[in-house]
This record gives sequence, C-alpha cells and structure tokens, in this order.
Amino acid sequence: MIVLGLTGSIGMGKSTTARMFADAGVPVHDSDETVHRLYSGEAAPLIEARFPGVVTKGSVDRLKLAAAVLGDAAALRDLEAIIHPLVRADADAFLARNRNVGTPLVVLDIPLLFETNGTGRVDRIAVVSAPADVQRERVLARPGMTVGKFEAILAKQVPDEEKRRRADFVIDTGQGMEAARQAVIGIVAELAGDKDSAPEL
Repeated sequence: MIVLGLTGSIGMGKSTTARMFADAGVPVHDSDETVHRLYSGEAAPLIEARFPGVVTKGSVDRLKLAAAVLGDAAALRDLEAIIHPLVRADADAFLARNRNVGTPLVVLDIPLLFETNGTGRVDRIAVVSAPADVQRERVLARPGMTVGKFEAILAKQVPDEEKRRRADFVIDTGQGMEAARQAVIGIVAELAGDKDSAPEL
C-alpha cells in the first residue's frame, strides 16, 4: 500500500483537492475533520482539564479555545500535546484498516505535514499550490480574515516554494480546478496502477 501525503499552504485548495482524491475512489484521512470529531469526543475532557471553560455541552468551543491559546506559545504546545497523538492514532487505525483489505493507495491529508516533521509517515508527497496572488485573493475573501492574520499564518508555514521543491507531485490549482482534477487522476493512475512499486512500510 502506498501512503500519499497531501499538503499545501492556506488558500491553495487542498481541501478541494482532497475531495478529488476521494471522488477518484481513494480513501482519504482528513486531519482537520479528525480534530473536529475529537473536539466533540475523547479530546473534550482532556482539553477542558487544561483549559477550563472552553467546553460547552460536551464539545470544545473553538472560539473560546482560540482565545485561550492566542499569543501563548506554552498553551499552544500543551494543546498540541493533547490533540496530535489522538490524530496520529486515528490515522494509524485508518492505515491499518486499509492495509488489511489490500487498498493500493490511501491519502493522508495533513495541512502541516512539513511543519510537524510528518514526512516519514508517507511514501510520496503531493503539494497543492497556486500563484501567490491567487492564494492571497482566496484567503482575504474568507469571512473575518485580515491581512495581518494571513501574514501571521504564512509566517508559521513552510514557504510554498520549499514545499514544491520537496514534493513528488505538485497540483497547481491556479490553472483551474479541472486541471487540478486531471492532475489528481494522473497521480492515482501512476500510484494505484502499479501495486508492485509500493515501498515496504
């Protein structure tokens, strides 16, 4: 089984691209979706214990949590220490299920693949990218987004140029989503079409 890591900076179209892989029949593990699920499940009491008052009716209130960790590096590290192992365990279970049934190709959708040193967990890397002006326009169109917030997020992410350099595949959504879809189809054909090329895990 080949594990493809899918990543990309904010505003590049990664979530849309992940759905394209799913539409092509490839199982996708979505780290962001997993966090949302954990915030309403097993992570909630752990987070409430560290950040009292951020859980409402059994679910983490993301706005309250954001306020609790904003500008506090130690608090953010504590939150990551709670949530990252749970997301990792969920992904490991996903991989085990698919390996057991002989799935030839799966995708781990990991927004911070490079930033969290997660490249050792995958066999190939696909980076979703777009020109900087397209990225900026997309992000600033989001509700509540400001130039300051955008620049702060970018400062914490590995530059797009470096991500592209380290990728096995680059999916350029700046060329339009149909071009991106064709790129996804090509990647699936290349990786899932030759099971014997899969490296040993």
